Amino acid sequence: MKYLKKFLKVLVVLVVLLVATLYITDTDYLLKAVRTIYLNGHTTAFLDDYNYFDNSTIESGKHDEWPLHKEYNSVEETSELKKVNAELGTIAYMIIKNDSVWYENYYDGYDADSKTNSFSMVKSMVSGMMGKAISQGYIRGLDQPVGDFFPEFSEGIAAKMTVGDLSSMASGTNWDERYYSPFSITTRAYFDDDLNKVILGLKVVEEPGQKFKYASGDTQLLAMVIEKATGMTLSEYLSASFWKPLGAKADAPWQVDSEDNGMVKAYCCVAGNARDFARFGKLYKDHGKWRGKQVLDSAFVDLSVRPRFPESPQYGYGWWLYDSPDGKSFFMMRGHLGQYVIVNPEDNVIIVRLGHSKSPDAGVGKFTEDIGIYIEEGYKMLNGSS
Repeated sequence: MKYLKKFLKVLVVLVVLLVATLYITDTDYLLKAVRTIYLNGHTTAFLDDYNYFDNSTIESGKHDEWPLHKEYNSVEETSELKKVNAELGTIAYMIIKNDSVWYENYYDGYDADSKTNSFSMVKSMVSGMMGKAISQGYIRGLDQPVGDFFPEFSEGIAAKMTVGDLSSMASGTNWDERYYSPFSITTRAYFDDDLNKVILGLKVVEEPGQKFKYASGDTQLLAMVIEKATGMTLSEYLSASFWKPLGAKADAPWQVDSEDNGMVKAYCCVAGNARDFARFGKLYKDHGKWRGKQVLDSAFVDLSVRPRFPESPQYGYGWWLYDSPDGKSFFMMRGHLGQYVIVNPEDNVIIVRLGHSKSPDAGVGKFTEDIGIYIEEGYKMLNGSS
């Protein structure tokens, strides 16, 4: 018993010293990381982690139900798709054909109403909000300097950084996109309780507007610009601009840095369902129209789904661009664990996949193998229909 007491005293002292060290070195955000991620058995952010963070709410309005295709669920998944869905932990797979749900399946206890983390799919939504703010006159245009909103970026080469650079991932900042390092700025941004401070501490180290470099911090700074320009929180603006007009079924939690600050993690973390996420694919497929009403400027939509830089054909303004081996062209929303809304306007097809994991990373800004599988096997199903 004496040795046990001594051991416990030493353990308490070590814990106190560790916590003190984290605060002294300004890495106390790791305490939240341990509490919300590691103690729940994960090594990175996970589908249902919004339950462990503070959230704001994206309010829904009148629900616009997706119609069911006349051939709804008349075809089974291919054997390869079944295999990949099982191996990678798919929780939702959906094919929308001609604006009707042609096929959908849910797995692992999830269903059509289950809310899960969007991760970086929300970047496409934030870019859309920028387009909306431009059309409403809150922002002058893609070329308006970020320094007009935040003087921290109004000197030197930082003064050249525009809102369009943020949307197209061309800010030139020193953001380091690493998900699994506990000391990366990406990890800090996910757990820090003052996200504005983190972002305003970024430095512009390369000429803005010259090349694509994937950086979640660009989207976060863009969100901060939108909030300052519109005078609305991002949750309020997303609700008014898209969530309600597109007829989303459910209110959606959006993770915030803390209850006190309430700044949304704009580069990720809207908790929604597959059908509601798919609405953004349909909106862009239809050049900004929803049920005949122009919700988003068509010229902005068309610009968004074309490459900004010829040497980086995989990205436009907030949307990923993918060419399949058979020559079909897609644009898509993408998330950290294999969250996808994949759109082919020519075939009037939208494919949605949500899940626990994806194929091994091919590198930041590159496409993983699973994307091609979800497309190819989905088209095999479509081509086998009557």
